[in-house]
Amino acid sequence: MKKLHFSIFALFFTTVLTAQQLEQISFANASTLTSFGFIADRNVLIRINSEGKIMEWGIEVKADRAEYYAPQLQPYMGRVEYYTEAIDSVIKGKIKSIGTCNFTYYGSSEISSKAGKIRTIGNQAVDYYTNYDNAALNGKMKSAGTTTFEYYSSFENESFKGKLKSVANNAILYHSSFDDKLIRGRIKSIGATNFQWYTSLDIGRSGLKSGSYRQRIGNITYILL
Repeated sequence: MKKLHFSIFALFFTTVLTAQQLEQISFANASTLTSFGFIADRNVLIRINSEGKIMEWGIEVKADRAEYYAPQLQPYMGRVEYYTEAIDSVIKGKIKSIGTCNFTYYGSSEISSKAGKIRTIGNQAVDYYTNYDNAALNGKMKSAGTTTFEYYSSFENESFKGKLKSVANNAILYHSSFDDKLIRGRIKSIGATNFQWYTSLDIGRSGLKSGSYRQRIGNITYILL
């Protein structure tokens, strides 16, 4: 009986720890950050852009016989609540909870670069760069829980200025404007993981040459759409 109680406690404790954790980071054309994906209970994926706005939520569907995931999330049929008229005007109408995942927001009294943006995702506090930082960073997500994000400044190469530069200890490198026209701005590496792309020299070929469009690095899945 003690073992059973311990197992139930361990399962509950693990679930609490993993709830609302950063699970995915998605890029368009393997270049431009599109969303941070947080996983909640019942495998609900909540995608939030770098400006702290909820974009979509639902269940990710995987093909039975291939490593392929449907582009669109399957609708979540559980409870979704919104903040009412009695709340601060910048929070009114925003999502209050998706299932058991609750959200709070920075109010109108906050600095303008934070007002109305997500403040907490479950037990994960969210912070943002402000107008005191480089212009290319202003308003972008700086941290979620213990995970920090850095971005290339406006002084960087044209092909990657303003783009995501690192996630925690994993640096993200991009091909510059001096590289082949087919790969400019595309991700070259994330941490120790490299990506090779077909260039204009590869006649009739395009896309990813080596690596994976969906790559698990550390505790995060990076999706290069």
